[in-house]
Amino acid sequence: MHHPQPHISTPASASFAAAAAFDFKPAKRRGSYNCGRCGLPKKGHVCHLNSSTNPTSISTPTSSPSAVTVENSSSASRPPHAPPVRQSYTHLRRALSFDDIETRADSPEHDLDDSDSPYPGTDLDPDNEMVSGGLPAGCLWEVLRRLPPAGLLAAASVCKGWRETTKRLWRAAEELRLMVPPRGQLRFIGSVLKKCPSLVRLSLKMESDVDATMLACIAFSCPNLESMEISTSNTAVNRITGDELGRFVADKRCLTSLKMEGCSNLGGFVLSSSSLSTLWLSDLYSLSKMVFNCPNLKEVSLEFSRQENDTTDLTTMVDAMGRSCPRLQNIHIASVRLSHAVVLSLTAANLRGLRMLSLVLGSEITDASVAAIASSYSKLELLDLSGSSISDSGIGMICNVLPNTLSRLLLALCPNITSSGIQFATAQLPLLELMDCGMTVCDPDSQNSPCDESGDNELPNALNNKLHLMYQKLIIKHSRLKKLSLWGCSGLDALCLNCPELNDLNLNSCKNLHPERLLLQCPSLQNVHASGCQESLIGAIKSQVSDSMASLENQFQCKRLADGSKRVRAPDCLSQEANDDKKRRKVVEQQCKVLVD
Repeated sequence: MHHPQPHISTPASASFAAAAAFDFKPAKRRGSYNCGRCGLPKKGHVCHLNSSTNPTSISTPTSSPSAVTVENSSSASRPPHAPPVRQSYTHLRRALSFDDIETRADSPEHDLDDSDSPYPGTDLDPDNEMVSGGLPAGCLWEVLRRLPPAGLLAAASVCKGWRETTKRLWRAAEELRLMVPPRGQLRFIGSVLKKCPSLVRLSLKMESDVDATMLACIAFSCPNLESMEISTSNTAVNRITGDELGRFVADKRCLTSLKMEGCSNLGGFVLSSSSLSTLWLSDLYSLSKMVFNCPNLKEVSLEFSRQENDTTDLTTMVDAMGRSCPRLQNIHIASVRLSHAVVLSLTAANLRGLRMLSLVLGSEITDASVAAIASSYSKLELLDLSGSSISDSGIGMICNVLPNTLSRLLLALCPNITSSGIQFATAQLPLLELMDCGMTVCDPDSQNSPCDESGDNELPNALNNKLHLMYQKLIIKHSRLKKLSLWGCSGLDALCLNCPELNDLNLNSCKNLHPERLLLQCPSLQNVHASGCQESLIGAIKSQVSDSMASLENQFQCKRLADGSKRVRAPDCLSQEANDDKKRRKVVEQQCKVLVD
């Protein structure tokens, strides 16, 4: 329900408005019976202070060369001070960092414009002015700019000075991350965006359906928008069509980044933009056409729904995208319809600047596809072929072509890869920093293992298959590897890691890894994921991690005794470096976390 705000009279002169907006003296309230000079009750009171007492001068220190002086006079007829010279506050144009994106307005139906200042034309430097209560406006600015949108709306109703400061905060905002409530979403978005004319980055978490009206509201309220991200909750539906999205991209000539979830109703689209450089679309389904007229597009991510009846022609789409977007550097496509023909279309485009290639869930991608990728793109820094059918031979091709550039290799859900291929990749790729081999060295019959059934139902071929895939060992020695994922590798029996830079290790569901065959020589290890592992293995991991951390503690320099008989640990005060005032290297203790849940 709309509640009108009390009317505030506006002075005739603009200078009086500027001074009154930042006057720290609280206005006289109706019904006050206290003396204006000494503060005692007026009834039967004779003020002992002379009316000609000199006014009190309060100086507010600021970062500017000259401080601003605010005078509080007891005379009501004294004219207001002249406002200071208007200064530019472009140095205060910072992004509103809303760390809690879950924050929303308590009442979406409330008119957010009711908190506007009665002096919309006043733009004074907050660092040189005072607000109600004597608080410097610069301090108030630093406090309020850290509040979420709902907190800013509540702060605007405190007093006139706070209302003016929050208004300037909204005007100076360049980034806004907001969760949109299900009720009154269009009114809520329109009211908030109206306050942010300088907005360039917008991120919305929608809890209700999204349609073309929302896009039109964003396009009208944010003329300088450069980056937009729309994510949807599990119950929300994105009803934006391909034609509506194409018109939005064509109208926003400053748009450089577009990320949108739930794009199942696009049907087909034609995107034409000379400024768009990043495009992320997820939940795509059965697209009839995909046209990219984006010559400056550098990063594209297309995730399709995992449905077998998807009729999208990926071969034609990839071929057109490669010809119309010659500056592509990062490509990510996730679809069950990825095949060797799609890879050949991509390699025929000859994208010379391609650095990251991710083709996920393509079970028809084989070693021949890897050969085509290696022959066309020899400067890849990231390669993700998770869910493909490549084998150890494909890993060998990758290592032969990309030993000097590849730093991230992701081969999860590749059933034809063995521990020998993983070990060969870590030995031949010296720049490798991240490797994901989840569900590679695993037993396909582990869920229906013969050991769980009765002895009469055990099949010899299933047992032989299990014995062939089990009892694999993995030995990795790498100087730069930082993250290693072996989740679901139930075929691993022994693991030895000598990686001084490794800080994250994923061993989730490594059920057959023996504790006595585990060796971790990783002093920088910070996180070990061990969900679904045996209790004895978890205990062995904790023991080895604690032992490695204890070996790094209390590393004092060694010093011989006077007779030269043996060495003892000497404290810093006795070392030669301490006497020469040289800084000694200190080993910082790092606690490694073993994550089980």
